[in-house]
Amino acid sequence: MTISERRNRRLEMTAPVKPAAVLLCVVVGLALAPGAVHGAGPPTHAPLARAAAFTAPQTSGATPTLSPRAVLDRYCVTCHNERLRTGGLALDTVDPERVGDDAEVWEKVVRKLRTGMMPPSPRRRPDAATYASTVAYLETALDRAAAADPDPGRPAVHRLNRAEYTNTIRDLLALEVDGRALLPPDESSYGFDNIGDVLSVSPGLLERYLLAAAKISRRAVGDPTLRPTTAIYKTSPLLAQDDRVSEDLPFGSRGGLAVRHHFPLDAEYIIKIALRGRARGSHQLEIRLDRERVRLFDLGDREPLELRLLVKAGTRLVGVSFIEALEQSLPVDGRPPPPPISSFAFTLYPNAPAVKSVEIVGPYNGQVPEDTPSRRAIFVCHPATPEDEAPCAREIVASLARRAYRRPVSDADTGPLLTSYEHGRRDGGGFEDGIRWAVEALLVSPKFLFRIERDPVNVPPGTPYRISDLELASRLSFFLWSSIPDDELIDLAARGGLSEPTVLAAQVRRMLDDPRSHALVENFTGQWLYLRNLRIVAPDATQFPEFDDNLREAFRRETELFVESQLREDRSVRDLLGADYTFLNERLARHYGIPNIYGSHFRRVTYSDDRRAGLLGHGSILTVTSYPHRTSPTVRGKWLLENLLGAPPPPPPADVPGLPEHEGGDTPATMRERLAQHRANPVCASCHAKIDPLGFALENFDAVGRWRATDGAEDTPIDASGALPDGATFDGPASFRDALLREPWGTEFVTTVTEKLLTYALGRGLEYYDAPVARQIIREAAPGNYRWSSLILGIVESTPFQMRRSSDSGNTRAP
Repeated sequence: MTISERRNRRLEMTAPVKPAAVLLCVVVGLALAPGAVHGAGPPTHAPLARAAAFTAPQTSGATPTLSPRAVLDRYCVTCHNERLRTGGLALDTVDPERVGDDAEVWEKVVRKLRTGMMPPSPRRRPDAATYASTVAYLETALDRAAAADPDPGRPAVHRLNRAEYTNTIRDLLALEVDGRALLPPDESSYGFDNIGDVLSVSPGLLERYLLAAAKISRRAVGDPTLRPTTAIYKTSPLLAQDDRVSEDLPFGSRGGLAVRHHFPLDAEYIIKIALRGRARGSHQLEIRLDRERVRLFDLGDREPLELRLLVKAGTRLVGVSFIEALEQSLPVDGRPPPPPISSFAFTLYPNAPAVKSVEIVGPYNGQVPEDTPSRRAIFVCHPATPEDEAPCAREIVASLARRAYRRPVSDADTGPLLTSYEHGRRDGGGFEDGIRWAVEALLVSPKFLFRIERDPVNVPPGTPYRISDLELASRLSFFLWSSIPDDELIDLAARGGLSEPTVLAAQVRRMLDDPRSHALVENFTGQWLYLRNLRIVAPDATQFPEFDDNLREAFRRETELFVESQLREDRSVRDLLGADYTFLNERLARHYGIPNIYGSHFRRVTYSDDRRAGLLGHGSILTVTSYPHRTSPTVRGKWLLENLLGAPPPPPPADVPGLPEHEGGDTPATMRERLAQHRANPVCASCHAKIDPLGFALENFDAVGRWRATDGAEDTPIDASGALPDGATFDGPASFRDALLREPWGTEFVTTVTEKLLTYALGRGLEYYDAPVARQIIREAAPGNYRWSSLILGIVESTPFQMRRSSDSGNTRAP
């Protein structure tokens, strides 16, 4: 059955859904001419000769002791038949001898059998050998069918999301901007906000892009007509300022904040500081600009905390902090602890003053700077005479457009930008005004805001073809950097050399070594592990009065540093679960009960026991998978199934009652007892039987990640025992982690990480025809123990990353 036949069969079974990306083209009026592809090759069919080609496993696969049909008939079709269709599967109507005809069905079967989740207990189950041989037979047949007729999928038009836009402005114009202040948050799907299908465009969003382009072009080029504006940076009232609070503030400082503020002109600016807290004695407050002190205030003098100073244009680090009075400090372990910062008692406590806000006002008496990083990125030439202005403008526009559009440009690309330049030069009053207008026009161009891959004119409908090297360069840079390709990548792609396997592998290694690859940790990990949710979690102040924003930030920082160390050291992804180290500062170490860690800076610490090894002991994950006032084994179990084991449970029915809280009387005291009562409802039992045992494994950690041995006012001992779906038992976090690292769960974890990473890399949800690709990536990474570099390179070399399916209708416009 060909790709088109399989897709037609699916369309007959489901109502057609118009991709959201179609709306993008309608709204912004994209004119996507057919065949306008730089270096696109002819259609490619299996077998594929290049590195991205999908290949079936080299082994012939095992033959089950029972025939596949006999296995199904004995263990499966009692529930999964045409009449009942349990789970949407009717296995009595499909032929295991023709697996490729119903690949979508068989991929679901493989996933359930591989983990032993089906048949469910207490039904009769196959022995381990039958499980293994049946799975091997089906996977081999599925992989061979995929190799004979690959389907790389068809990603939608991709709008730059907020993170990508922010990073692109940084790399294009050497200008740091606050994306959250310029643009609204993006919709997400499949766990990520870079999925093309949901990156739609509304009139309101278009307006925000227009406003952002105007503001950014003025900052980058410089505008002498700018009027003074006020920027206010506030600290959270839940931020304890009793120690150094930022790596950007000097050692020996206390409290305050550090911000990167853009000064648009060489001008005078006013910096005002507001304080909170009850001052005791004399305190000194300093202001630093790019780490150099520019003013020292003595609070005993009662002078206004205001400074007017001349500042050169550019993005500069403004730091405000108190100087720690060392001669007045007690030894670290002898400090009397203040009340929790979230308590009312804290407001009555004689606290040292703290910085409430920093206000920056300006520019006054400003001049356009002669040299800034942004101006160096823009002005690749400077006209000496009026006659030189037009040629210089063409050079500037062509240079910017090449990087912004991520490919070599033609007159058709630069013409509209040069028209904007002419209008700006005429109406604005000069050459630089014209360039500013051109930059603004470039930043709202669809060619900049959208990643558009066009079908070549010679590709038949519904046919896989290899994308051009320039399109590959964009896919690669947005995967690893969440930003545009650099000049080296574009130059290679323009020459057609990027897709050569050795060259591509070298570029992947170079890009992973580049600091810009931190975006992979921040954006992929932040969404996969729910770190972004830390911003909005609010543990109950009565139950957890010691929770403050210092701890919130420490949670995030610990997990990011940990994952980044795994990536930089090219460790096995299994080490995410089993590593015996983490990164701590004094605040986080105190929360975890780990002694002898002092200071606000993070350092690598090896655990003395196995309680917290790996990700599952991180306070970040334990907090975002809890309720504000208590833990939830159901929430944690669901998170584990979705994000570590790749087996998300179905959503609960709308009318299922919530879990009763313990209020004395007849209400069960322990969480385990209450959930057992909840599972007595047959509607709830089928799902909770899989979810809850996994969550119980982490019950020794409370709702903010502290270790505990008992639960509730009655000090009931924690029971953290349970069993995985295949029957493997555990009795706490350490043995649970060990069970996850054993087969089949160790491979399931690697598979889930690979699938999550592949989803993020492709910018689309995975379909059943992507499963053979994921298996091939994992097979090829196995000899190196599943190192990060092997998985990432495997994704980059894969069929869906390097290929695309043409439109079924023969329309070569964007999907």
